Amino acid sequence: MSLPTGGLLQLTPQGLYCPAAEAWIDPWRPVARALITHAHADHARQGCGEYWAIGASEAILRQRLGAGISLIPVDYGQLHRLGGAQVSFHSAGHVLGSAQIRLEAGSESWLVSGDYKRCADPSCAPFEPVQADVFITEATFGLPIYRWSSGADVANAIRAWWQGAPERPSLLFAYAFGKAQRLLAELAAIGVEQEVLLHGAVQALMEPYRQQGVAMVPTRPVSDLPRSESLAGKLVIAPPSAHRSVWMKRSKEPQTAFVSGWMAVRGARRRRGYERGFVLSDHADWDGLLRTVRDTGARQVYVTHGNSDGLARYLREVEGIAAEPLGRAFEAEFSEDGDGIDPKPA
Repeated sequence: MSLPTGGLLQLTPQGLYCPAAEAWIDPWRPVARALITHAHADHARQGCGEYWAIGASEAILRQRLGAGISLIPVDYGQLHRLGGAQVSFHSAGHVLGSAQIRLEAGSESWLVSGDYKRCADPSCAPFEPVQADVFITEATFGLPIYRWSSGADVANAIRAWWQGAPERPSLLFAYAFGKAQRLLAELAAIGVEQEVLLHGAVQALMEPYRQQGVAMVPTRPVSDLPRSESLAGKLVIAPPSAHRSVWMKRSKEPQTAFVSGWMAVRGARRRRGYERGFVLSDHADWDGLLRTVRDTGARQVYVTHGNSDGLARYLREVEGIAAEPLGRAFEAEFSEDGDGIDPKPA
């Protein structure tokens, strides 16, 4: 499925394009003007002439794309005139600085969700419902089996797992940007005060969160500890790419766990070789997806990523909303960023 000819947004070889604004949203290839929903690598790519993004994401974008990029930082809700279109960025609740992008020209308005979630998260701004005529939504977890517990419940389960094995290092694997910082904030919110050790890939992304005033537990790079010091009883957060790597040799007989929405699927933890799985995602669950579509009031919905066919069919047949999948076009251009296991960081 492609977008209709003549609409406010068009699907081009570079990605979603708004001719009225002369801008692409999360382009797949270098373009003159890019409107960025967030700093994950499948949404923010190198080589663009100009980047527009939420100011809170500036430090991470410069770290990942280059300090010298031409970046125009914007605020949530601020209205911008680009060519013949009005453009605004609204919180997506996904990670620090994540946004939905709304575009309006003439009598037509479109909303591009990027990645988003509806549940509470102490590490980023909460999701903002936005209305538009046409909505482009992700469907990473677009099946009814995906329904999330609160971050506090997951944090309490992680604390019990960690503190229940004081004789072993506790290695917790989570995506380095967004998920790791959320875990640290969720642990702080339930009263954890103990220091947590960090893999270098996680440590490298901590300062932007600290600068934005996100409250997290005390942390220290694991590399700061003498090699002779035991990690028994300590919690260490690392990216999934470190699992079964040489880096793990420092930990003697560790217990291991993976944090991801994919852990909701029976057998996922076992296939990946972790002892424990904790279900926590920075994407909307099934109920969150449906709630968001309804909140937009959109007359037409296009669905990308994940179970795009299934969610579009449900919206048509059960909700009575015109909906079509765009998943194949987007998945053909996907550039994986994260753990090398799942189709998107989750």
